Amino acid sequence: MAREVRKDLVRMHQRGTGLGSSLSCVEILLSLYFEVMQIADPTDPARDRFILSKGHAASALYAVLARRGFLDAALLPGYLTDGSVLTAHPSRGAVPGVEASTGSLGHGLAIGLGMALAARRNDARYRVFVLLGDGELQEGAVWEAVSLAPALGLDNLVAVIDANGLQGYGRVDDLSPRSSFVARLRAFGWQAEELDGHDIPALSARLAKVPFESGRPSAVVARTVKGRGVAEMEDTLGWHYFSVPAGRVEAFLSELDGGGR
Repeated sequence: MAREVRKDLVRMHQRGTGLGSSLSCVEILLSLYFEVMQIADPTDPARDRFILSKGHAASALYAVLARRGFLDAALLPGYLTDGSVLTAHPSRGAVPGVEASTGSLGHGLAIGLGMALAARRNDARYRVFVLLGDGELQEGAVWEAVSLAPALGLDNLVAVIDANGLQGYGRVDDLSPRSSFVARLRAFGWQAEELDGHDIPALSARLAKVPFESGRPSAVVARTVKGRGVAEMEDTLGWHYFSVPAGRVEAFLSELDGGGR
């Protein structure tokens, strides 16, 4: 399924940016939507919630929602065309399963914290999962939410960090070393762990056990590769911005099918 989602993304990204960022989080999203979250119906008040804080990876969310049956797959080829509901960043209410409008980085964890607090006050049992980018952790608002969540005892809040090592203009480690993420989150009172972000069984097995500790929010630093699945794109900054040239689509699809590697 991860291979098929990546093929969807190659076809969709003949326009727009964010392909590398979307390819890096495919397994994370599949793990959440097919193995971890309790969400049989995206309108069920008791459902687990998901917030895509790194909103520039919206295409990956759309493709996974389509695989889950929440979104008409026939809409995917129209991504970013005039009049399409599949916009470059998630827009709440535009398609089923999008819980919040995101894309201005640094806001998703605070939104998720508010949802988790609402669940606590309403005696609801749903959990809130927030996917952030590693470069996004340089936003101060993220750390305000990181600080507040343990003080409120929000063990129904889960942060997953897509740590692919690249951000808009360079390496994340040049500004905010990823090696410190787990230690920093723990210092704020979170129960944090590091996992291979492309290992669905490992992700699913661990995330199925959240909260990792009662009374504390949980975080997973998921080590990933930007542009995962296509050799030319992997760990390459330009694919944060590039669209797929029409003449390269079939070659990339063949590679994802195993014919080019």
